[in-house]
Amino acid sequence: MNFREGATILVDKPYGWTSFDVVNKIRWNLKRKLGVKKIKVGHAGTLDPLATGLLVICIGRHTKLIESLTGAPKTYSGTFLLGKTTISFDLETQYNEELPTDHISTDLMERVRESFLGIQMQTPPIFSAKQIDGKRAYDFARAGKEVVMKQAQIEISHFELNSVRFPEIDFKISCSKGTYIRSIANDFGQKLNSGATLIALRREASGDFHIRDSKKVEEWIDFINDSI
Repeated sequence: MNFREGATILVDKPYGWTSFDVVNKIRWNLKRKLGVKKIKVGHAGTLDPLATGLLVICIGRHTKLIESLTGAPKTYSGTFLLGKTTISFDLETQYNEELPTDHISTDLMERVRESFLGIQMQTPPIFSAKQIDGKRAYDFARAGKEVVMKQAQIEISHFELNSVRFPEIDFKISCSKGTYIRSIANDFGQKLNSGATLIALRREASGDFHIRDSKKVEEWIDFINDSI
């Protein structure tokens, strides 16, 4: 692998790290090992700090591929918790409401699941990196300011559920770029006449890239140190 000329690597992003944390860690080690002051490193699709899984990292000339790679469909797995909500739709913020779940049947969940398939409009969560007036939406949200999020078209091609651990619902979703799984969790809960919070999320695939072919950050650092 010729890092100096260009490379694309697959990283299994750890929980609690931002996507930029991973980019900066890889860049710092590459600069040190190559003995250069600058090297281009970027990622093809942000993962939230509370998510784990596949992060496609492009290095050198391969950074020209980022735009096309970012547009690839994604596959995620994770868990919704029914009956509780947060204002961020995930565990970044505390639970703010508890709602009934006794009325939720397997048949109801199946009807709601089917309603998500296909092309639709989605409202991004206010705790997101969407740009509003030159700032990130989450900056407004964390400051307690109201923001109006514009809907965007998405497509969900696959959506499966496993309710054996009810009220925790395990899922797997394949979707178009720009889809917010946190919003799916929130909308899913509302369509059940209850509520839901995303409590676990893992990206398994992005386009033709799969998590099974990735390495942890520490493994890539060892590879860089041993191969250059």
